[in-house]
Amino acid sequence: MTTSIVRAVCPHDCPDTCAMLVTVEDGVATAVKGDPEHPTTAGVLCTKVSRYTERTYHPDRLLHPMKRVGPKGAGQFERISWEEAIDTIAKRLLPIARRDPQAILPYSYAGTMGLVQGESMASRFFNKLGASLLDRTICATAGGAGYAYTLGSRIGTDVEQFQEAKVILIWGGNPIASNLHFWTRAQEAKRRGATLIAIDPYRSLTAEKCHQHIALLPGTDAALALGMMHVLIERDLIDHDYVARYTLGFAALKERVALWTPQRVAHICGITEAEVTALAVLYGETAMRGDAVAIRTNYGLQRVRGGGMAIRNIACLPALVGAWRHAAGGVQLSASDSFPKNFRALQRPDLRAAGQKPRTINMITIGDDLLRDTSVEFGPRIDAVIVYNSNPVAVAPESSKVAQGFAREDLFTVVLEHFQTDTADYADILLPATTQLEHVDIHSTYGHLYMMANNAAIAPLGEAKPNTEIFRLLACRMGFDDPCFSESDDAIAAVAFDVTHPHAVHFDWTRLKQSGWQKLAMAPAPFANGGFATPSGKCEFHCARMEADGLDPLPDYIAPYESVASNPALAKKYPLAMISPPARNFLNSTFVNIQSLRQTEGEPHLDIHPADAGHRAIAKGDMVRIFNARGSFTARARVTDRARRGLVVGLSIWWKKLASDGKNANELTSQRTTDMGNGPVFYDVLVQVEKIDVSKAAGLE
Repeated sequence: MTTSIVRAVCPHDCPDTCAMLVTVEDGVATAVKGDPEHPTTAGVLCTKVSRYTERTYHPDRLLHPMKRVGPKGAGQFERISWEEAIDTIAKRLLPIARRDPQAILPYSYAGTMGLVQGESMASRFFNKLGASLLDRTICATAGGAGYAYTLGSRIGTDVEQFQEAKVILIWGGNPIASNLHFWTRAQEAKRRGATLIAIDPYRSLTAEKCHQHIALLPGTDAALALGMMHVLIERDLIDHDYVARYTLGFAALKERVALWTPQRVAHICGITEAEVTALAVLYGETAMRGDAVAIRTNYGLQRVRGGGMAIRNIACLPALVGAWRHAAGGVQLSASDSFPKNFRALQRPDLRAAGQKPRTINMITIGDDLLRDTSVEFGPRIDAVIVYNSNPVAVAPESSKVAQGFAREDLFTVVLEHFQTDTADYADILLPATTQLEHVDIHSTYGHLYMMANNAAIAPLGEAKPNTEIFRLLACRMGFDDPCFSESDDAIAAVAFDVTHPHAVHFDWTRLKQSGWQKLAMAPAPFANGGFATPSGKCEFHCARMEADGLDPLPDYIAPYESVASNPALAKKYPLAMISPPARNFLNSTFVNIQSLRQTEGEPHLDIHPADAGHRAIAKGDMVRIFNARGSFTARARVTDRARRGLVVGLSIWWKKLASDGKNANELTSQRTTDMGNGPVFYDVLVQVEKIDVSKAAGLE
């Protein structure tokens, strides 16, 4: 028997981006483990990825090209050859491209976070074609915009420093489920005497293990941050030297937050004045003693109407108290901009015809957009969609419209996938893609500071091909003869980072493949002496760019679209707020079809507060219907005070075909977008809940 250990990296949409060691015996991957030498992975993988061989060798893996032989959505396919598949796609795309290439739309996101298999060869193909551009906003653009307006770029506290902090605010996240290796650092800080506070509408697994849980109403985080700033300034818990040297607009900020008293904030957030004041005092007094205070904010809180402003307000806090002076202080939303990714080399936007400016479609509004006709405002009707690294029928908002759009008989749909997902059921041509164990890739991260290399551990199963190879074949068949379409995956990886940038000055792909990972060259405390990437070089409490973009240049509160306070007429029909954060054993819609993980989750559940349940005669274990004007889904009730009163929580995202009624929480979510960044408002939802007869659960509309 021949045994080898191959260096790899987890490809999934998680800040941890773990370094993996794959054991291969006679060409078969037999184990996937965390690299004990990688400082953030430290030998530990999450439950999901530790079972990666189960996913790779799953009996339902797509291993051959397929064409649809039944109605769209029925999932009926027959096997065809790669030659027939590529020929069919080209014959359908070429006449559309001759009419108007903007009628062709790529749809993708973070099914893999790799820079090679993600958006390199695919982007080259669509740029050359002249297809519509996709605004990939479904996760983090609102918060990214608010953070960048304030600090200039998505750079923050190094996760390896958090254990040195004395106060850690875990704001809008559940790292036990979605950021395990940050949680390890937070636990170490706790053992050293740090105070951990969770700020979240839901008492998550993480919140249960913190010293305090502040259960504010969804969409009110911006108000809480304003209240904290009010208390900090009123009580003079301010690092005046840092503010004077490295911030802009303090006087205007002081005037603005004077209006945001703890009493006002408590009323908006649905918490007590004492909680507002005590949180600010703990944060400020700890910083004034010279200790590190840190905030780990996550993406959940930005998925509301005012999500960008909420992140902006939170990003102001560290500068007020001088938290950036410490390597363990400050805030982390994302480390993405730490990496000097060479997008021009990867994606080749220069392949577009001279002067060509294709329209941009927001992936959030795909339900409406697939149902639009040609118009002057919208442009040509979408006649073809190529889906890769995504499952929009399950994950996009208002999913009944998404399914309706993909069901159009005149829409030509190609899906690159590992499994027959909800979206794959609507494909005309279904193409088998390789998993991370079967191809080469290179990764940046958004939760730590290591460039990561993925080596292919095994040969592709069946006839599966890497995304890059599929788009190479399509490019060739479409007549695209530019040399870049012949570049190997290794050649693409070699130019993934800008080696002239000081953060990646020692990057070399050949060495990285051997070592598996290499840390960026960055200062431990990135903003200890200012150096923000804003036009002023300072943390901008007052931001002229926001004013130029038609936004309030100062921190403010933007109420949700749908809440009892902001929309009382709607709340009379639908009085409960709903959020649908990730289930621990799923990652977006990935891993839902892995039987061992799905068995752990059991079935779709809805957590509802005892008072709200009692008012509706709902008992533990009852089947309930959750609905609003956009749609409905059913779930098993869990009566628990983990959900605060007025809130229901449906952990997600289930494949619709694996739910009892063929639906999931995105039946109820809206295609509206955030205050900035054009992001989604998944957690800005009002619903009603009713008990149902279990025999009628399936088929309810």
